[in-house]
Amino acid sequence: MKRVAFIYPGQGSQAIGMGKDFFETFDLAKDYFNRANNILGYNLQDIMFEGPNEELTKTENTQPALLLVSSIISELLKEHQITPEVAAGHSLGEYSALTATGAISFDEAIMLVHRRGKLMESAFPAGKGAMAAVLGLQQEEIQEVLNTITVNLSTTVEIANLNCPGQIVISGTRTAIDAAVTELKEAGAKRVLPLSVSGPFHSSLMRPAASKLEEEINECNWNDVTTPIYANVTATKVQNQSEIKQLLVEQLYSPVRFEEIITNLLAEELDAIVEVGSGKVLSGLVKKVNRRANVFSVQDIASFENFIAWMKEEN
Repeated sequence: MKRVAFIYPGQGSQAIGMGKDFFETFDLAKDYFNRANNILGYNLQDIMFEGPNEELTKTENTQPALLLVSSIISELLKEHQITPEVAAGHSLGEYSALTATGAISFDEAIMLVHRRGKLMESAFPAGKGAMAAVLGLQQEEIQEVLNTITVNLSTTVEIANLNCPGQIVISGTRTAIDAAVTELKEAGAKRVLPLSVSGPFHSSLMRPAASKLEEEINECNWNDVTTPIYANVTATKVQNQSEIKQLLVEQLYSPVRFEEIITNLLAEELDAIVEVGSGKVLSGLVKKVNRRANVFSVQDIASFENFIAWMKEEN
């Protein structure tokens, strides 16, 4: 059997209609949607299939929606005896990876990420935090600009996601992000794009929410995993449940080291890296790290069937 890694998308990969073709085709998918609706106590399915977009992009809805679709696809692949050698996820996607590998049950995970979404939403005053993607500058160059802004404006702005070469996301107060947009362009950034998120995620401004998240995490039942997961915070493999729990708390206010995770996955000499869930964002990041990488994006029935057919071909 071919050796593959599964990677799981985070916020920004959601789209109206996500998971609908799986719902219409597989009883397993219908069951998962029903379980999610019952556990959450509202109809997530309608928001996912019909919108409006403002509802789907609320963090408390986006996170369970993404985990739901990723979990369904993972379970359907398991029915074809397709499981990963190693897994990882981007931010929220780390929870999807942990669910798929059995660290936590789906039923507990879907409620946990809904609550995580609410915590992230309320951790910082509405409209006062922001994030932006910086294209075309090195980490050191960005850090220099951020340090200056932090000192001059007595405010907070930090590197939040190291996604791939030339793409770094920053997070902080709206004042600091507004200043950074101007100053990073002056420093040579090709583009600085504000992100449509509701807070300064993966920055120290999220620390106030960490203890509450830790309580929520500790209320769930966790298992050690046999499939290693590359953690966002360290870009190294974890399998031990106590380490997993601690890193999920730290992940809330720490940078996502996704470029390093991709580099480490590529060094595993796998046959492919497979994005499992809505969208193709992570597949694009993998290609930016190594354009010759063999990458699949399994997000709908067509790509699902295509990937299974490839897995069953002889090497």
